[in-house]
Amino acid sequence: MDLKGRRQSTNFEDRRGKGGKTALIGGGAGAIIIALLAMFLGGNPTDVLQQLGSQSVSTENYVPTEQEEQLKTFALQILASTEDVWSDQFKKMGRTYRAPKLVIFKGSVQSGCGNASSAVGPFYCSADECVYLDLDFFAEMPKSLGAGGDFAYAYVIAHEVGHHVEHLLGVLDQAHSQMAQQNETEKNKTSVRIELLADYYAGVWGYHENRMFGSIEDGDLQEAIDAAQKIGDDYLQRRARGTVSPESFTHGTSAQRMKWLKKGLSTGDIRGGNTFDVSYSSL
Repeated sequence: MDLKGRRQSTNFEDRRGKGGKTALIGGGAGAIIIALLAMFLGGNPTDVLQQLGSQSVSTENYVPTEQEEQLKTFALQILASTEDVWSDQFKKMGRTYRAPKLVIFKGSVQSGCGNASSAVGPFYCSADECVYLDLDFFAEMPKSLGAGGDFAYAYVIAHEVGHHVEHLLGVLDQAHSQMAQQNETEKNKTSVRIELLADYYAGVWGYHENRMFGSIEDGDLQEAIDAAQKIGDDYLQRRARGTVSPESFTHGTSAQRMKWLKKGLSTGDIRGGNTFDVSYSSL
């Protein structure tokens, strides 16, 4: 992506090195990705980290590396872009966009949805309208998931902001209310719809980001599509144990994630992400 001269969002909080937060070592950053795989498979990330011998250390006096600072700058530029794109899209709908805050942390963090470690990966919390990101996730993506590149990282942020868009439109809260009444299998299906819609909105963002700023370069779109393929439930399960369990899918298959991301990238239509309006088999 060509982000030269682009503004950085000021709507963020850097909690690295604050409040004596803990970072996971022993297993290292790779353990974060492995634990993330366990989460996708329905396991307990904490158990995985314990098995890897991870330990907790104080990060109260943590000093970010040069690479982390570069990733921070990138993340804030992408966040600024989502602010510009979604403000414009909401204005066209006669609405006002309320941007989420980006919280950058190291190891673990206290969110409005409870305490979380880096093992859960980047996440969005509707209770405090914040996107939480440990920058180690980006550094580890190429090594452990085989997915990298700046547009792949941008896709991750745009996906989490996509959940915020779902929240503002009332879709996320309605889905969560439905899940409270559903059995495990139906909850997982609703979760898949939520995640695929966030993928779609990430694509919508990419479409308008390029129209507004002309930032997408050769190979960028493929980076995001490759990332979507590498984090499909079926891909992760097959990689981890050689088989798949469709009833346990919570984020969608590789084909589904690529499909909805590409649909958003090609149309740019915020109203076209009908993941809750089609049959589950049509996703």
